[in-house]
Amino acid sequence: MASAVSNDLLALHDRVVQIEPGQATEEDLLRVHTPEHLASIKQAAEHAETENRLVRIDGDTIASSETWRAALGSTAALLTAVERVADGTLSSAFVATRPPGHHATPDRAMGFCFVNHVAVAARWLQAKGCAQRVLIIDWDVHHGNGTQDTFYGDGTVFYLSLHQWPHYPGTGAASDVGVGAGEGWTLNIPLSAGTPAKSYLEHFWKAVDVALDRCQPDFILISAGFDVMSGDPLGNMRLEPEDLHTLTRGLLERARGSTPVVAALEGGYDVTRTGLGVSAVLRALTGIALD
Repeated sequence: MASAVSNDLLALHDRVVQIEPGQATEEDLLRVHTPEHLASIKQAAEHAETENRLVRIDGDTIASSETWRAALGSTAALLTAVERVADGTLSSAFVATRPPGHHATPDRAMGFCFVNHVAVAARWLQAKGCAQRVLIIDWDVHHGNGTQDTFYGDGTVFYLSLHQWPHYPGTGAASDVGVGAGEGWTLNIPLSAGTPAKSYLEHFWKAVDVALDRCQPDFILISAGFDVMSGDPLGNMRLEPEDLHTLTRGLLERARGSTPVVAALEGGYDVTRTGLGVSAVLRALTGIALD
């Protein structure tokens, strides 16, 4: 993935800048996660280091000695990006967050995810007065159960997910729409495996228009999962790089230049295909057509 993206950055050199991330504090993370959850990640990483082994959290999620540092650093990178976009330093941003985040609930690591970077960024934007209403658009092939759980009763953060159904983690039914103040602020679009790209895009734009109308967001965060692309070993959808370019450009057009947009990497398990997808999104964010 790195080589594919690096090669394309040469073509985008006059429109793309790479920035060094700042720091994320535990206070930032505690707006979403419980103290016990953060302590458990640090403890797992410490055990991995002192015992010179990997520590299994669940069947899919394994911690190494660097897991806490990597998760915190990924959140820091996303917070740096949203701050720079919010203050006008950058027009938009893409953040290569690894490990991913959208399966992490406030009190549980799962699905390769330890810290929910996008959820933390949404709360950071609100805490810093950069946004009152945030729209999170999740096109990962898997439903972002952690993000949904975080905001399910919240009427200030709208969560929209298009995902393969049925599929891991088994959540994201169309009937899940939020509760209390958050009722109507969760919109799930479950799609069958093999849904053609044309049909996917039709569902996507219909859902996005509903979300934009209902939320009237001050900021848009994209949970950009590249496992939605054809050929990914953990998904069965059919999007191509040009489709991701179309999705990203269309979102920017609907934002009309007045609503900031930042994308964060979620899934993507074929490194070559993920690299092509990331390059397509970068080109869309910078207003450059695909070759």
